Amino acid sequence: MSRRIAIVEDEAAIRENYADVLRKQGYEVQTYSNRLDAMTSFNLRLPNLAIIDIGLESEIDGGFTLCQDLRSLSDTLPIIFLTARDNDFDTVSGLRMGADDYLTKDISLPHLSARIAALFRRSDVLDQPTSPENLVERGKLTLDIGRLTVEWNSVAVPLTVTEFWMVHALAKFTGHVKSRQVLMQESKIFVDGSTITSHIKRIRKKFMLVDSGFDCIETVYGMGYRWNLEG
Repeated sequence: MSRRIAIVEDEAAIRENYADVLRKQGYEVQTYSNRLDAMTSFNLRLPNLAIIDIGLESEIDGGFTLCQDLRSLSDTLPIIFLTARDNDFDTVSGLRMGADDYLTKDISLPHLSARIAALFRRSDVLDQPTSPENLVERGKLTLDIGRLTVEWNSVAVPLTVTEFWMVHALAKFTGHVKSRQVLMQESKIFVDGSTITSHIKRIRKKFMLVDSGFDCIETVYGMGYRWNLEG
């Protein structure tokens, strides 16, 4: 069964260029030029992955709104922002909205294809049944690698695919400092250091919504982050 990718981009030439490349790689591609058309379709049937521009026709930040709407329909659907806007504020905003990746339009098409393939590989394990060997338990934390789900004290924490693998990388060896570079490698994402920081902040907030006293992720200044077991 072919994967369905949605591209939401208001510049026709760019939209069709990406669509053409991805179709040649065997993906089924649906394209939209604005948020309303995209959401009308998504409410009927979700794609397997969404690539979204931030500015959509008359909506300067329409992509952000679309990402939030999509995330409310699915915690795990891979969402990539692909935009000409590469300032830190927009990057952080995009990740805060729940996107799994934030790319700028100067990215090469082979690189984009590799990112898409990596997100699909991570999503594939969602369909695997839960088994004891797929569970990682560290104190109140339970990670199910088969389903990419996280629980804290038996309460679900809604992490994106990228956030899940970052928590897994940290918690696998509690007390060990992980540099941003190592976190990127083990989480299978390739972004800059400031983006890793944004992910960590978002992960902390999600755990704190479940437990206001959560403080297991420690920032080790100049080195990276580590997961400490709760006292």
